[in-house]
Amino acid sequence: MMSEPQYAPGIPARITDYADTYKKKFQDNATTTEFDTGSGSTQETAQSRSLVLPPGISNEVFHEAIEELKSLVDGDVVLVHRQLDDGWYLDRPLTHDAFPLGAQDEFINSAICSPSNVEQVQAVVKWANRWLIPIYPISMGRNLSYGGAAARLRGSVIVDLGKRMNKVLELNEKSAFCLLEPGVTYYMLFDEIKKSGKDLWVDVPDLGGGSVMGNALDRGVGYTPYGDHFGMHCGMEIILPNGELIRTGMGAMPDVNTEHGSANTWQLFQYGFGPYPDGLFSQSNYGIVTKMGFWLMPNPKGHQTFQITFEKEDDLYEIVETIRPLRIRNIIPNVPLLRHIMQEATVYGNRNSFWDGDGPIPHDKIDEIVVPKMWMGNFRWILYICVYGPEVIRKAHIDVIREEFYKIQGAKLTFPEDTPANSYLRSRVNLYAGIPDLRELDWVMWLPNGSHTDFGPISPTTGEDAVKQYEMTKRIHQKYGFDYFPNFCVGLREMHHIVMIIYDRKDEDSKRRVTAMMKELISEGAKLGMGEYRTHIAFQDQVMKTYSFNDGALLKFLDQIKDNLDPNGILAPGRNGLWGSRWKGKGLERA
Repeated sequence: MMSEPQYAPGIPARITDYADTYKKKFQDNATTTEFDTGSGSTQETAQSRSLVLPPGISNEVFHEAIEELKSLVDGDVVLVHRQLDDGWYLDRPLTHDAFPLGAQDEFINSAICSPSNVEQVQAVVKWANRWLIPIYPISMGRNLSYGGAAARLRGSVIVDLGKRMNKVLELNEKSAFCLLEPGVTYYMLFDEIKKSGKDLWVDVPDLGGGSVMGNALDRGVGYTPYGDHFGMHCGMEIILPNGELIRTGMGAMPDVNTEHGSANTWQLFQYGFGPYPDGLFSQSNYGIVTKMGFWLMPNPKGHQTFQITFEKEDDLYEIVETIRPLRIRNIIPNVPLLRHIMQEATVYGNRNSFWDGDGPIPHDKIDEIVVPKMWMGNFRWILYICVYGPEVIRKAHIDVIREEFYKIQGAKLTFPEDTPANSYLRSRVNLYAGIPDLRELDWVMWLPNGSHTDFGPISPTTGEDAVKQYEMTKRIHQKYGFDYFPNFCVGLREMHHIVMIIYDRKDEDSKRRVTAMMKELISEGAKLGMGEYRTHIAFQDQVMKTYSFNDGALLKFLDQIKDNLDPNGILAPGRNGLWGSRWKGKGLERA
């Protein structure tokens, strides 16, 4: 368990001043400080609200069950009967969806329990089966763009694994791996490595407050050569919906000579013997992962981050065509990030600092409105890259990269030392070197009461597909009156087109429009063969049904697994469109 002083769960006290600057930004960005009442009610109460119970569970039965639950987790159970507070990123709002797309209590939990060990988690699962009460496990619950800690099924009991199950169980420098519990954040793992003196790196996503395990299980990405977080995992420990404990890969082989009791190759060889089940426990509701191993990047003994800007909107095709062969050949060794000038603008100011007109900033006015306030001069696209290794290797890679991209007229390569102190490039240096950061929170403040959800389709790394996605997504954003913020994260052979959709969660019209826009983006994207890799809980049913090959054979297969593993339907019903027979067909699906 983290013994150092904490600013918030999983967040070290050493970043207090830095974190407080962002907390103040969120407070200043809010247009109101009073509690929201949810459901459109006009009557406000300072302290309490009605408890939202799990479907089909009476108040009397629920409270009797909660008393038993308290006895299983050292009394660490909190009921959700106070007025809801959206808080901010590091506060970990565990009661509801803190970035609501509808009423504030549209996705609300009934209670939060916090077990401290595997045995207590098993006891909670067995409790849920006895009482037929749905539970929803979370690691840290900080991915607010996808619903945060809110359960898909209203009134579920949250199983907060992040509060008390937060140990770095093993940190091995020789073979470069770690074994973690769910509550270990990127900040915690980074600090633990530094404290140990081991020469290892962490691959971090844009924000460092999330769970390493939770991000990987949701198939999140980072930016070093180890950016595929689920791909870099090795071995799991899982509690099934009946309470049984299993270990995957080499972890299934006992070994009394190791501290964890499994083979000493558990974090070295992913597959073990026989069928490989690990993928079934990512983005699913088939079990609760309580331990997970990860491969860590050895210190490469040198790194160089840089940016390349491009002058024209129409350069997108050539940029992506140039990226692909360089990425596949590992000349670009990391996960490069290609951002539009509009996304870049969000980390330098809010919308009003650029434009006080109605609607989104017109693209034909970018030169007039946005460019003069950006230090880079005239550009439309900016590409962030990092190369690793000794100087001779870094220089060779940079020379090839420069030569290829300079075939695009107007391309310009810039190093961090040639940029202002507040340049976003300097923040990318941290992320590309495995150092957790919070800078990415800046763009959420684009609008008052800034909230966001993401549209994240996958496509081939081709100029044709990039332009096709860009044009469709831009057109639909203009239709619904939102600024369009495109980001392309390039893997080895595919691109995540991650579109940050920023809205005002206190504005009913803004929420209505963003909901309608997301539904259209999902449906129109599917017609072009664009499938999302993850989404907000409100759209999970719709996204799952776009994966409809052979009359939805995949979902039928996944439903069969769900019913076999979880016949009582107690574990995270509805997560990513997997409801199980108990809940299916009862008006809960949204597709």
